[in-house]
Amino acid sequence: MRKKTRKNIVKRLDTLFSLYIRLRESDNEMVKCFTCGKVSHYKKNMQCGHFQSRSAYSTRWDITNCQVQCYGCNVMQQGRQYQFGLNLEKKYGEGTAEKLLIKSKQTVKYSNEDLQELIQYDLLILLISH
Repeated sequence: MRKKTRKNIVKRLDTLFSLYIRLRESDNEMVKCFTCGKVSHYKKNMQCGHFQSRSAYSTRWDITNCQVQCYGCNVMQQGRQYQFGLNLEKKYGEGTAEKLLIKSKQTVKYSNEDLQELIQYDLLILLISH
């Protein structure tokens, strides 16, 4: 069996985590965009949007940092970060956006084994919740 590359492990984790975020907010497979309110099927034009960039591993798989966004908000409007931050404050309380900003500046180094454990955790959560 071929050894999995780090790139492939991260890609698999991103895929499962995105599915988890979209299903977490689903009601009969429909989800609402966190920033504009558009409602659509969790698989159609809906994505896992990040308040702080995916480039920061410290918040890349943070369940508060990640919310459902439509393609238009997430990609075409670069995540609508200002509105995203306002909505985070409403949903999780004052100071949430700042805490995520601070957390995103922290350096986190995951081993391949750590990432594999996160994959197993996400799989377990998906199985339990749906």
